[in-house]
Amino acid sequence: MPFDLSQDLNQRREENLYRATRLAQSPQGPVMRIDGIEYLTFCSNDYLGLANHPTLITAFQQAANEFGVGSGAAHLVNGHSYYHQALEEALAEFTGRDSALLFSTGYMANLGVITALLNKQDAVFEDKWNHASLLDAGLLSGARFQRYLHNDITNLNGRLQRTDARRKLIVTDGVFSMDGDAVDLTRLASTAKQNDAWLMVDDAHGLGVLGDTGAGTCEAQGQTQEEVQVLMGTLGKGMGTAGAFVAGSKELIEYLTNFARPYIYTTAMPAAIAAATLASIEIVKEQSSRREHLQSLIRGFKTGAAQLGLNLMPSDTAIQPVLVGDAKLALRMSEQLREKGIMVTAIRPPTVPAGSARLRITLSASHTHEHVEQLLNALGALSSTMESK
Repeated sequence: MPFDLSQDLNQRREENLYRATRLAQSPQGPVMRIDGIEYLTFCSNDYLGLANHPTLITAFQQAANEFGVGSGAAHLVNGHSYYHQALEEALAEFTGRDSALLFSTGYMANLGVITALLNKQDAVFEDKWNHASLLDAGLLSGARFQRYLHNDITNLNGRLQRTDARRKLIVTDGVFSMDGDAVDLTRLASTAKQNDAWLMVDDAHGLGVLGDTGAGTCEAQGQTQEEVQVLMGTLGKGMGTAGAFVAGSKELIEYLTNFARPYIYTTAMPAAIAAATLASIEIVKEQSSRREHLQSLIRGFKTGAAQLGLNLMPSDTAIQPVLVGDAKLALRMSEQLREKGIMVTAIRPPTVPAGSARLRITLSASHTHEHVEQLLNALGALSSTMESK
C-alpha cells in the first residue's frame, strides 16, 4: 500500500520517539489533573501564571457577551473588531514599535513574515537552534537558506559577506525554546547593520518575562526598532492567552497587511481573546513582582540542581533543561517523575538533535519555592537511583 503508515509509526515507537496527547482536566496551574491523576507540573509555558487569572477571565467573558465567540471573518473583511484594533495599538506601544499586526498563532506569524519579505532573489540566515516555524518559513520562502552555528557571530558574518542577495534577513529566537539561553542581540544587531541586513527576533519565550516592564528580550537588551526591524511575539506563553503579533515600522506592517498570506486568508482570533490580552498587558506591566518571584525560583532551582550535580544547560530563563542524552533514558526519567506525582516533559529528536534528549523543566510565577524543592528532591532521588544501576 502506498499509504501504509504503520511502519513509520512503529519505528517511532521502537526509537522511543512516539508522541501522544494527554488529557488536561483542569485549568493551567502548578498543580493540574491530567488523565485522571493530579500532578505538580513543570512543563507549561504559562511563565507568569496568567492563563487562569480571574481578571483575564472576566475580560474574556465580557467581550464574548459583547462580540460573541467567533470573529466570523478575516481581519480584512469584517472580522477586525474594536478589541483587535486596541490590542494592536497596545502591543505596539508596549514593545516600543510604530505598529503591530495580529496573527492567529506564532507559527502563522513566522510563516507570514518571512514568506512575504523574501523570495528566490533573497537570502535568509537562521540560527541553527531556531524554532521549527522559523526554519519552515525560511525554506518555504524560496530564499537562499543558510543556518549559522548557534549564537556564533563569526560564522554568521562570514556567511553574510559571501552573499550577493537582494535582501538579507537574519532570523533568531530571542530565548531558545529547547535550551533556554538568550541571544546576544547587541552583537547580532551590529552584524546586521554592518552587512546591510535586517534582523528578525521571535520573542515567544521572552515576552512578558524579560525586561523592566516585561516587553521582552529587546527591552532587556536595549534594542529598539532601529536595531531589530521585525519583532514577533506570541500571546499564549508569558501573556497567558493565545495568538501572536508582529511589530515594527508602519511601512512593515502595511506591507504585511497586503502580502502576508497567513494574515490575509485566516479568520481573525476571537475578539474575546484580544480583550483578555489587553488585560494581560496591564498586569504584566504593573505587577513586576511576578517576574521577580520567577527569577527567585530560577535562582533557587539552579543552585539546588548544581548541588545535585545535574547536567543543566546554560540558561538563566524559566526554561531549565536537564541534559540526559539518550532518548530512552530521558523518557524513562520522565515516567519515573510522573510516578512521584511530578510532570516534566522528555524532549527527544527530532525536536532536538540526536544524542541531546533532555528533561525540559519550565518554571512559572505560580510555582512556590516549596514546589521547586519538591522537584529537586524528586530529581535527587532519581539521580541516585540511576547512578546505582
